[in-house]
Amino acid sequence: MTTNVLPQLHYYSFSERVTAFSSTRHGGVGEGRYASFNINHYCGDNLVAIAENRRRLCLLLDIDEAHLVYPHQTHQTEVRQVDAAFLSLSETARARSLEGVDAVMTDQPGLCIGVSTADCIPIIIYDACHHAAAAVHAGWRGTVAAIVRKTVRVMQEAYGTCPADCQAVVGPGISLARFEVGDEVYAAFSEAGFPMEHIARKYPALSTEAGARTWKWHLDLPLCNRLQLMDAGVLSEKITMSGICTFDDVENYFSARRLGIQSGRIFTGILLR
Repeated sequence: MTTNVLPQLHYYSFSERVTAFSSTRHGGVGEGRYASFNINHYCGDNLVAIAENRRRLCLLLDIDEAHLVYPHQTHQTEVRQVDAAFLSLSETARARSLEGVDAVMTDQPGLCIGVSTADCIPIIIYDACHHAAAAVHAGWRGTVAAIVRKTVRVMQEAYGTCPADCQAVVGPGISLARFEVGDEVYAAFSEAGFPMEHIARKYPALSTEAGARTWKWHLDLPLCNRLQLMDAGVLSEKITMSGICTFDDVENYFSARRLGIQSGRIFTGILLR
């Protein structure tokens, strides 16, 4: 096992007081569909590899491993505040607190919070006025249930955040051209009030029966979450879109639709200095 290779991260620019990033598939010790950098415990990877990859990431970020915090996501809308009280909990109590959570937020310096994705959309929100941040996991269910809008609201309640002062990044995720959905998913977005004329298109089915040509709905999940940020009060010019399609760039980013569910996850995190 090579121990001097560090994770290769895709960085985002917020402030000199912030380190924000999405991990790539490079710089770790994972094998096969987990190659090579994965720190997610819930996707079937080898625990020894996960531990080594966590160690390397914390070495790169110059933080203690206890200060790397991410939840067990379940495609819901629970938002968890990671505060001084959380840091005083035992490892077991921390894990319990992070169960079923899809967004985490903090104003604690020296703490890296983040979420795991592999086609779903990761969103980072930074409030420079209060030096507070959130990391959000938005699959299609979380997007329909407006998890991004809820997270901004919870930040307002906890930190006094003004959305217009926030910066945000919509990270690597599946693109419109690759996110084929059934009619029931299209209907869920329509019923939730999304502007379907802007977020949905029909394309020939990605896989068809022999000789059969069918058309399927595709949804633009990155755009959906951008629109939710704007609806929550974040200014359009303060939202950065990564433009990275995980399905197309599977050499550098994990994609569950390309690799299967039993594969690695991208970690998108933010560290307040």
